[in-house]
Amino acid sequence: MLKKLRYIDYWVLIPYLILCVFGIIMVYSASADYYIIANGKSAFSFLMRQIAYVLMGVLITFITFQLRLEVFRGKRFIKYFTAVMFLAYFYLMFFGRNTNGATGWIFIGPISIQPSEVLKLFFILYLSNILTKHRDRLEIDNDIMSFYRSPIVMVFIFVILTYLQHDLGGSAINSAIALVIFFAAGVDYRKGIGIIFAGIATGVFFLMAVASRININTSNYMLQRIVGFAHPFELAKGAGNQLVNSYYALGNGGIFGVGLGNSIQKKGYLPEANTDFIMSVVAEELGLITVILIIGLLSLIIFRAIILGIRANSMYQTMICYGIATYFTVQTFFNVGGVIGMLPITGVTFPFISYGGSSMVVLTVCIGLLLNISATQEREIKLRK
Repeated sequence: MLKKLRYIDYWVLIPYLILCVFGIIMVYSASADYYIIANGKSAFSFLMRQIAYVLMGVLITFITFQLRLEVFRGKRFIKYFTAVMFLAYFYLMFFGRNTNGATGWIFIGPISIQPSEVLKLFFILYLSNILTKHRDRLEIDNDIMSFYRSPIVMVFIFVILTYLQHDLGGSAINSAIALVIFFAAGVDYRKGIGIIFAGIATGVFFLMAVASRININTSNYMLQRIVGFAHPFELAKGAGNQLVNSYYALGNGGIFGVGLGNSIQKKGYLPEANTDFIMSVVAEELGLITVILIIGLLSLIIFRAIILGIRANSMYQTMICYGIATYFTVQTFFNVGGVIGMLPITGVTFPFISYGGSSMVVLTVCIGLLLNISATQEREIKLRK
């Protein structure tokens, strides 16, 4: 099995490892002052947890890399994965604990699991598998609804359930993943473009209409996010607090930053400094240059995923690669968009940099899948020579 390591894809592996190491450093820096002030706790425990998450992630990456891709397509695997997702959301509906305005976490002792994060991986594997099976039938009969009814219903149910947990970011990212995989499966591109533009237009219109009519003193959690995005400085002591302090961090950091560990906003001013707004701390301490380098490293993985998808001989591999590329891209866009005030704050973390276990596990499985697909392709090329 270790012979497979000779085909390791360093265009994926090296950026992933660099991002993880940088994430450990920034989680400690971002939480060092915030957690002492807010909770009277040392940030050392968060540093050790993040190190544990990264090490666990590396192990998961290695295991996923070594497994045969057919394992993820097995009927039993897909069936159990589907059942686990339904059970997780059923638990959230009736027993979910409210945390920061959302009920999206399952707590098992000291461990917290976020099903909407796992759903991203489920959509990638489930849709890639079932749509590959329907591919031949689609070439004969282009009646989309007749073949795609069950996966569309499945996606719709889980997206709605995610939205009901007040997880707007999770529902949007999962929708984007599903949409791209449907297009990769052979949906007429003209219909796809129409759907995308119709969706964007509807979303923008809805956001503008809602933002203009919401009472800025609303107590609704999701509406507060929109109001805080539309009127941050008017609500600087309330719903706009995160965005305003993020602006201060970005302005203070400038191009080169104020130095590692020297952030002012992380000292109790910027909530969720080590998770949702860790890029604000990065920008303040290490400047715009470092932010660009981080996004560049993540872009290397995304572009590599797209290249692997293009050159794949298997539709299944293509859809997995495109699904992962979409996941990484949209998640980064939502996080950075919230930090700079381009989008409403959705509670989305930055891949590999933000503190957290659920996100790290799912991201590392995706890295393992990319490495697995790359090695499979390289081995097939070598055998043909």
